[in-house]
Amino acid sequence: MRPSSLRDLVAQASETLAAAGVASPSNDARLLAAHLLDVAPLEVGFAEPYAGFESDYAQAISRRARREPLQHITGTAAFGPLELAVGEGVFIPRPETELLAQWATQRLAGMAGPATVLDLGTGSGALAIYIATHVRDARVIAVERSTTAIGYARRNAAANGASIRIMHGDMTDAALLRECDGQVDLIVSNPPYVPETSDVEREVHRDPHEAVFSGDDGMVAIRGLIPVAARLLRPGGAIGIEHDDANAQLVVNALRENGAFSDTRVMKDLAGTERFVTASKLPLCPQPPTTA
Repeated sequence: MRPSSLRDLVAQASETLAAAGVASPSNDARLLAAHLLDVAPLEVGFAEPYAGFESDYAQAISRRARREPLQHITGTAAFGPLELAVGEGVFIPRPETELLAQWATQRLAGMAGPATVLDLGTGSGALAIYIATHVRDARVIAVERSTTAIGYARRNAAANGASIRIMHGDMTDAALLRECDGQVDLIVSNPPYVPETSDVEREVHRDPHEAVFSGDDGMVAIRGLIPVAARLLRPGGAIGIEHDDANAQLVVNALRENGAFSDTRVMKDLAGTERFVTASKLPLCPQPPTTA
């Protein structure tokens, strides 16, 4: 197959994906070709296809046309400079969460001495691994309740040279990490936050339901993790929580109602969408009551 024929094949694939309602058909058609050819996307037009490529490519395009996530087909998802393994049973990290990761590393840069960082609901390990590879002296603990996701997180940590503790647990568990009460410097969380009633793209339903949806208003997990964070953070420690783009004020209200936090701020993504809320634990704040 000549390069010109390959370009024609990619163009036809783009039309197929567009007809199937894929949001970025040209990009996905090129990325799938690049994945199979093991070249950079910009090099696809100059690559020499291997024997059997056309059949393999047709199968990949057929899977994507059925709205299987691109990342499930390639087996990886980019997260900043990281390449993370993903697949069935683990949430695919989104680019907007990179802003929360960047906020966390910037916050840690201003802290004296090694910091203790907690990632609640780590999934593939994206936030925890990003932080651990950017702030090498940080003690990073990643909590996840899905055993399938934990497997991916451990694999990704090893592949990216990240030294983190990955543990099975529930971000809303009142007894979570009791040994760390009042000792955590920073908490990040990309919890399930999509309202059950939301109309989402078909690909989203290939993520684990419990990693995406969180009650009618999308706030069940967030309301549950806030008292846990209040107990674990040291006075002056910080938290960043990603949320549904309509729920910023609900998150702010939940943090304020807890009584342990101050300096709540709504942070926007590059498109100007309210994406995550940050707050600091009040200094010398008495520990809120917990239930057994």
